[in-house]
Amino acid sequence: MEFSVLADAFERMESTTKRNELTQILIALFEQMPRDVVARAVYLLQGKIRPDFEGVELGVAEKLAIRALSKSSGVPTRRIEDQYRKDGDLGRASIDIMGQKTQTTFFVQDITVERVYETLFKIARLEGARSQDMKSRYISSLLNDARPAEAGYILKILLGTLRFGIAENTIMDALAAAFTGDKANRGAVERAYNVSSDLGAVAEAIAADGLEGAGRFKAEPFRPIRPMLAERVKSEEDAISKMGAGLAAEYKLDGERVQVHMSGKRVEIFSRRLENITAHYPDIVERLPQDVSADEAILEAEAVAVNEKTGEFLPFQELMHRRRKHKIEKAVSEYPVAVNFFDILYLDGKSCLEAPYTERRAMLEDAVTEGERVRCVVMATIASAQEMSEFMENAINAGSEGLMLKMPDAAYLAGARGSNWLKLKKEYRNELGDSLDLVVVGGFFGKGRRTGIYGTLLLAAYDDQLDTFPSVCKVGTGFTDEELDRLYQILHPKVTIRRNPRIDSTMEAEVWFEPELVIETVASEITLSPVHRAAWDAVRKDAGLALRFPKYTGRTRDEKPPESASTTREIVSLYRSQKKTPHAG
Repeated sequence: MEFSVLADAFERMESTTKRNELTQILIALFEQMPRDVVARAVYLLQGKIRPDFEGVELGVAEKLAIRALSKSSGVPTRRIEDQYRKDGDLGRASIDIMGQKTQTTFFVQDITVERVYETLFKIARLEGARSQDMKSRYISSLLNDARPAEAGYILKILLGTLRFGIAENTIMDALAAAFTGDKANRGAVERAYNVSSDLGAVAEAIAADGLEGAGRFKAEPFRPIRPMLAERVKSEEDAISKMGAGLAAEYKLDGERVQVHMSGKRVEIFSRRLENITAHYPDIVERLPQDVSADEAILEAEAVAVNEKTGEFLPFQELMHRRRKHKIEKAVSEYPVAVNFFDILYLDGKSCLEAPYTERRAMLEDAVTEGERVRCVVMATIASAQEMSEFMENAINAGSEGLMLKMPDAAYLAGARGSNWLKLKKEYRNELGDSLDLVVVGGFFGKGRRTGIYGTLLLAAYDDQLDTFPSVCKVGTGFTDEELDRLYQILHPKVTIRRNPRIDSTMEAEVWFEPELVIETVASEITLSPVHRAAWDAVRKDAGLALRFPKYTGRTRDEKPPESASTTREIVSLYRSQKKTPHAG
């Protein structure tokens, strides 16, 4: 399939912010696409080469891309850099640069989707001393034969700046409509994706065999399952009213949620974002084959830093030392962890996802041999709000941050957030202590000492019904100078020329970001707002909800994808549970 067809679709997608129009463009694209190209196209639409859990990264820096563009166009790097600064996007700048080339150069070979994909895959796999030179050659080989618009999108893919505001849900809608004849079949596509975490593979299967292809995806080791998520609840009484007596309560630990996959002596560990983080936990990998009685298993756990002398849990920040790329042996020695299992999703050839929680818990306890560093999360069956309150106090005293509350008869709903799991944290019970995980969507440059960096951030919640990120506050307090510098380094590569269509905001930020980074924020209360779009019309017509006196806690939630941020439904629930009348603002 000619890459120009894909480039044309990209161009149309860049010209709209409406989800329905984006979906229709994708449907038309998929319907004209050869079936054996669909998986590659879906990966490219997501700005990747392979699913996240495989860890295939292009690793192309701007300077390398500029050098390759200079070689292909004959334009000096300084002129390209000037054009890049003017346009703010190297892909856009390359269209002007390559437009000059086409007046004097004949194309050698048509660019196909297959050729672009395979070349990018080769680039991603290059390592060693000469890898940068080889990457430059591969990039130049594509640009030599590319038309200006094609060159622009190739560079956008290489640099990770291909951003149309297309969420996975939009792609799944289009796949269902194109290959099953009805967008209403999206649920089957999503179920396949939830247990495989590989949208390209799902797309290929349904392109070939429709719904039957989607139905073939089952849980299996070393393909991470998208995690089930919880809603928050304000108090013990609210939890009992929602779940009834007899619910299961577990200690909620302040660690990193991990998914452990095992087969024989092979152990791999995946993060909540479905990234392979096995290298961060060599001590866990070594220990688990002896501590888990199973030939094959997929288990969920919380990895928590512990004080080696006392065994007490340490804050989440201590665990982040494990994220080092180098000297991991030293980090393992200085920051030991305990693995606290709380669920089992697959056991010896059989999926456990459909089993009720009580059965999964029994299987988990039977499979795990508890020891000093490996254990099951403490759990109790709760009959009343008073019992829950007492269990909460025990959890806090043990170093936990609250409770996870679970319906005993509920299946594991991969990739879903619902009322079958609730979370009750100690600060939720305080009138002015609500903490929320919010997505950074925009920025405003600072003044004085903050000149040249983002002094204030625009934050959004996640609307899981509309798959959007509506604004909920601006935050400019709680940051140290060092944290602002660090956040600038993180956020600057996420800058977009125009607002992502998934961002819902009446405010105009000075800079828009791709909605990716999640940070933790506290506030005095939640108020009605005529400006912020979170929960718009949900409480009062022509009003949303906003945080009053928001403050950054100093904690970035790198392990959380944006779709795991606090939802608008959670914010509505917190608003309604406030005792005093809120201010409008």
